[in-house]
Amino acid sequence: MNNNEPVDPRVRLAIAQWPDDAPRGAVTTFCAEHEISRKTFYKIKARARDEGQAAALEPRSRRPKTSPTKVSEDRKDEAVKVRAALESSGLDHGPISVHDKMVALGMDAPSEASLARIFRERGVARAEPKKKPRAAHRRFVYPAPNACWQLDATEYVLTGGRKCVIFQLQDDLSRLAVATHVASGETSEAALAVVKKGVAARGVPQRLLTDNGVALNPSRRGWEGQLVNYVSSLGVEAITGKPYKPTTQGKNERFHQTLFRWLDKQPLAHTHAELQEQVDRFDQIYNTERPHQGLPGRIIPQRSWDATAVAEAPRPKPVPSLPEPWLPLPAAQRSYAAEPAALDQAESPKQPATSGVDAESGFETGGIQKLSGTVSYPADNGRQTLRVYSNGVVKIGKTLFSVTKRMGGRNINAVWDRDGVVFASTEGEIIAEYFWPPADTKYVGMSQARARFRRSS
Repeated sequence: MNNNEPVDPRVRLAIAQWPDDAPRGAVTTFCAEHEISRKTFYKIKARARDEGQAAALEPRSRRPKTSPTKVSEDRKDEAVKVRAALESSGLDHGPISVHDKMVALGMDAPSEASLARIFRERGVARAEPKKKPRAAHRRFVYPAPNACWQLDATEYVLTGGRKCVIFQLQDDLSRLAVATHVASGETSEAALAVVKKGVAARGVPQRLLTDNGVALNPSRRGWEGQLVNYVSSLGVEAITGKPYKPTTQGKNERFHQTLFRWLDKQPLAHTHAELQEQVDRFDQIYNTERPHQGLPGRIIPQRSWDATAVAEAPRPKPVPSLPEPWLPLPAAQRSYAAEPAALDQAESPKQPATSGVDAESGFETGGIQKLSGTVSYPADNGRQTLRVYSNGVVKIGKTLFSVTKRMGGRNINAVWDRDGVVFASTEGEIIAEYFWPPADTKYVGMSQARARFRRSS
């Protein structure tokens, strides 16, 4: 018989009524038949002799007579009150948070396991038997403050159901709330505003981790956003997580949850300014009062920031000078390989085609429609960075020039003089070249462009 299994009551009764004149060896035979030890036999017999046969029929309770670690009802009441106070303030109110708060207040705090049991007994916490325990794992963090910031935006609702967006900027190592900004929508301007606020408050980080949103970092979509251009000019490395993998930005996602829990306990804001005041107050509590369970020793983020030397700010990258192929060549040095003679009449229906070499520009015009009439061009030579529309055109003045749909959404450079305009990629590769069209021309198609640009040998 297993030692943990209780002895059958019929066996106990037989032991309690055991005769004093039983033959020698009868106890050993009885214990072997019923699979109990001699020690158990004599313990039951002694209890029957001292307390009576009825007492020997049931096993004694194994509960200890004293429990020095038992939590008193007064301590239980204190723990429940602390939990209620944290919950009403919109802060985390689980067993860990309650334990830390009681210790900070100088109270005699039960263990975290005892607090979890107390909250279930009092009915203030849900019993979640299917919830997985925290897995033992190694978190990835950067080695110093400002080594990496995480930026993300989340929607919130004002009075009247009006939506707005909250940008939250967080340091990866210390979990410090670097800056928060309330905006009407998830725009590049709002993302720039929160990063500039963070740079002014905490310095320049080495990296900026975001998702692949258009307002944050659209590099995987094929173009650079305003935020990427700005941080790159400071020397910051703009990085992103994999698409549809928000766990890469898990620290910021958890940051959103903590903010929402706190905002739910505050009066609903009427304006962006009111909401900004609330999130600024939350950042103060988050950084300087609330112990962070993701930090060693569950210290506050500000203490974690102060504990390690801040990473050295990156050096801004030098601004590259425009490559030589960018610069328009003198007319005597330029040549052009002609496009096919067939032209899209819809793009320029009333302009006759010409061929030969233009005397002024030095370009071959075989099969190219020479734009005649009053020419419209900027007064001086110049250059500008332009954004290509999604349909592959750019606009100078009131005229749309066709470039290529492959450059849609990207930045390109435009250089012009009195003869025409040259469009090139940011790496210096020539995309297209045009003569200035007649005044009031709305659109110039690619069939009228000098698509290939090369020097004469």
